[in-house]
This record gives sequence, C-alpha cells and structure tokens, in this order.
Amino acid sequence: MRRVVRQSKFRHVFGQAVKNDQCYDDIRVSRVTWDSAFCAVNPKFVAIIVEASGGGAFLVLPLHKTGRIDKAYPTVCGHTGPVLDIDWCPHNDHVIASGSEDCTVMVWQIPENGLALSLTEPVVVLEGHSKRVGIVAWHPTARNVLLSAGCDNVILIWNVGTGEPLISLEDMHQEMIYSVSWNRNGSLICTSSKDKKVRVIDPRKQEIVAVTFSGYL
Repeated sequence: MRRVVRQSKFRHVFGQAVKNDQCYDDIRVSRVTWDSAFCAVNPKFVAIIVEASGGGAFLVLPLHKTGRIDKAYPTVCGHTGPVLDIDWCPHNDHVIASGSEDCTVMVWQIPENGLALSLTEPVVVLEGHSKRVGIVAWHPTARNVLLSAGCDNVILIWNVGTGEPLISLEDMHQEMIYSVSWNRNGSLICTSSKDKKVRVIDPRKQEIVAVTFSGYL
C-alpha cells in the first residue's frame, strides 16, 4: 500500500538573513561550559552573558541598539565568579535575576533607558546554595518568587522581597540538575537530571508527583 505524504503549504517559504546593522556584533559571549542559552530577552531589553575578568558579567542592551557593540559598553558585573544563567522577571521588564559560580543569586534593577554606567550593586543577594548556581527561573504568576538550582542538587524557591527561601527541595535529586521549568500557573515544576530522569514536583507539598525514565538525557 503506497503511503501518501501531504506536501507542506510552507514549501515555498524561504527565510531571509537580516542585514549587519540589524544584528548585535562584536559581543564576547561567555565561554563558560554550562548548558545555558547565555541570553534572555523581554519586550525592552536583551541580556547576554559575556566574558569578564575578575568575576562575572552580562550585557543589557535595548532592543533598538543594534550593530557593533563597543568593548567599553557598561555591564552588570557584581558577581565574583562567572555568570551561568539569567532570567527576566515576567512582571517587571526592568528586573533580571542572575546565578553564578560564586554560589549566589542576584536580582538587578535596570534603569529605564538601559545602562549608562556599569551596574555593580544588586537589589538583593540570595545566599543559600553551597555550590555554583546554574539555573534561575521566575515564577510565572506570583510576584517576587524566584527559583534557583545549583550543583548542590538543591532547588530553592525564594521570596525576593525578604531575601529568604520560601521552600527548599533538598532530597529530590541525587545527581546534578540540568534544567527546571514551571508549568503555566506555577503550581508544579519539571526537572531533568544527570540520572536520566524527568521529575514533576509539587513544591508546596514538597513531593515528587511523577518520574519519567529516559535514556537520552
């Protein structure tokens, strides 16, 4: 029996590369070996983790500022170790969180028109991890709630307003956490780990709802 494959209605659609003056050029993207996108974007800014001497830093560029970026362009540079992950707050386009090899999470307030000078003082420093922090993720619906995960295999959910952890998930993972994602309303989180398992966790009950085994993580 002959199988009929329907042709795609997009078969005549072709992409077109943007011009150089519409791109961001000459940015020294970080070469730290971590499974991260190294960038984050919201309706006003794009943030990019960059190489920095003596600590960690990331650029914050207004979306309209394209072309070649000056090497002296101001950065957000308060961490003492390389920045591993960044995430914009979904409730405020001027607030961004960063996790670092220095075992801390920092929350930053970006000025209305972007950076004119390098930013070294965070709004709050969140300290609770014993090893480097590779994942930060804001709660999708609740304000001032931020998740962080580190190489200590611990997930912390913070009240950013007080700087204190609301929930500590310490016994959910025996090996390194690769990624964490909230569901749409923030009632559950999903994690992948070095042990090749995907876990669905209820953070309020502090229990694992489901575990999926996979051989290709």
